[in-house]
Parts: sequence; C-alpha cells; structure tokens
Amino acid sequence: MIAPDLRARALRAADYCRARRITQAEIADALGASQPQVSRILKGRGLRHSRLYEEVCLYVERLAGGVTPDSVRANDELILALAETWDGSASHAKALATVIRSLSALGPARSPVSTARQE
Repeated sequence: MIAPDLRARALRAADYCRARRITQAEIADALGASQPQVSRILKGRGLRHSRLYEEVCLYVERLAGGVTPDSVRANDELILALAETWDGSASHAKALATVIRSLSALGPARSPVSTARQE
C-alpha cells in the first residue's frame, strides 16, 4: 500500500504541473529521468520514497515557490543529519540555519522551465 502522505505530495505536484502546463517531459529532461518514470510518480502509482520521487517533488515544489514544511519533515536524510548535528540549543539552531542558507549558493541555477514561466 502507498503511504498517503507520499501519494498526496505527488498528486499536489501533478496538480501544480497541470495548472502551469509543465510537462512530464520537461521535468524528466531537467532531472535526467525518463518521462514514464515521472508520469508514474505524478500519478501516484507504485510510489515508494526513492531518490527520483524526492527529486521530482522537490523540483516541482521549487517551481511552485518553495519546499513545504511537510516535505522537509518527510525527508528522512535531512532529519537524520539535523538530529546527528544539532545540540538542541537555540543558538546552535540559528548557526545551522545560517550554514544551510549559505549552501543555497552552491545549488543549481533556476531551471529554464521556471525562468520561462516567470516571464
């Protein structure tokens, strides 16, 4: 059985893509995946928490204006890294947040899809 939160996140991404006329082929091309793989994810079929599932959802969420708190909570790797690193104090949380924000400079450039949609 598919976890309801995984399916809901994928279907939200699909709704956003339909509304903005973002094609599965555009997403697949941007992520180096196949269109049928992207289609399966966005239809909520045979879902499991995989790297490609996460990449597709994050790609669409970035186009939609940002990553949701629910998607952050659902990212086990990120939560584990924070749990291993954070000492629980407010000052350490602020320092970790600063480091994380500084990493955005290393991230990929905005995709041509999102740039074109903004014009």
